[in-house]
Amino acid sequence: MIIQLVKSANDSEKESVNKMLLSMGFSINVIETGDGQYIVSPENKNVDIRRIGNLPGVADVFIVKDQSQLVSRQWKVNNTIIDLGDGVKISRDEFSLMAGPCSIESEEQVEKTASFLAGQGVKIMRGGVFKPRSSPYAFRGLGIEGLKFFHSICRSHGIKIITEVMQVSQIAEMYDYVDVFQVGARNSQNFNLLDALGEVRKPVLVKRGMSGTIEELLSSAEYIFSNGNEKIILCERGIRTYEKAYRNTLDLNAVPLLKEKSHLPVVVDPSHGIGMREHVETMALASVMSGADGILVEIHETPEKAFSDARQTLDYSEAASLFDKARLAYSLNKSFEAGLTNLSIG
Repeated sequence: MIIQLVKSANDSEKESVNKMLLSMGFSINVIETGDGQYIVSPENKNVDIRRIGNLPGVADVFIVKDQSQLVSRQWKVNNTIIDLGDGVKISRDEFSLMAGPCSIESEEQVEKTASFLAGQGVKIMRGGVFKPRSSPYAFRGLGIEGLKFFHSICRSHGIKIITEVMQVSQIAEMYDYVDVFQVGARNSQNFNLLDALGEVRKPVLVKRGMSGTIEELLSSAEYIFSNGNEKIILCERGIRTYEKAYRNTLDLNAVPLLKEKSHLPVVVDPSHGIGMREHVETMALASVMSGADGILVEIHETPEKAFSDARQTLDYSEAASLFDKARLAYSLNKSFEAGLTNLSIG
């Protein structure tokens, strides 16, 4: 059950609600975000919600049967909009292109990539400065100094940045230079990190774990929301299966299912999903047609020289082609959906 309080609810009103819930045998989880105040109880009991709903300070009461309550569509019908400022939003009403290198390598690289993206009308650049690598001897990023020039150069081009945070201790030093914190697949169940990101006031993109289920992804998002941050983006990036012909199995079944189950925006990373440059465009377009609210792709001026993930990285020409096709696919998909709606109404 979720009790949504009015934003102006005072301590006395909150205490009255808490006492009522305790007297009815419910546990209490008080959550305050930048956008609202909530009391969440995981128990499912038969109760006359009017007893709670009529209390001063209560805006609404919702019975939610999903395990991950706050991220569930069962209580929040309106879709969450992630506003990054300067007119840049990630939502179900606007298609988002997010692109950039796997790793930030140099100021020259960032300048060239940001200039290219700005010319393509892409407003969000991805790039890693802290890199989780399978081998301890592989390039592991430029760290906070790389993030500082990454942020500065992108700001000069009017571009927002998304980059991965790997541990709790990095959050504070990264905070002023990040528009969206990314939780990578390896950290999708790092609950200490998720708890800490719930306490920040910046959006968080959560990637699905390498062997994670849909419910586990939603639970990861719930950790963040339940700690006070409801600015969350879900990302399908492929899961590890027995198939060896490609890097991961991109599970596009997840897109419509996540959008049905949750009010959060859903994006897809086809680069990691298939891991093969020649097929990234195809899977990116398939992601758009499956209903994704955005795509996250890896690009590099000369992919064969990239410090990491060269095999799945597009060059600028390939990226420009993909951007045009993705925008067209999104437009066609929206027109098709509108046509079906009008047909059903007629």
